[in-house]
Amino acid sequence: MPQPRGFICTQRADGTVVVTHHGRTAATLRGGRAEKFLAEVASGDPQLVMARWTGAYRFGNERTAREHPRNRSGRTRKR
Repeated sequence: MPQPRGFICTQRADGTVVVTHHGRTAATLRGGRAEKFLAEVASGDPQLVMARWTGAYRFGNERTAREHPRNRSGRTRKR
């Protein structure tokens, strides 16, 4: 799996945490969720944690699954 990149988290004065991915807001966390997120970022790889919390990651098997004969039955693919 390729390493996620491009995530930035910013903590505001009111305790809100904003996670951006390539300049676009991916998640806004408040209260207990923000505290839990910050603790997890401090203890692990920040890019991986932010990718997991925002859901902006891929497993790498999407193309393989799409090409499988079971998933292509009766459909024509656009090229």
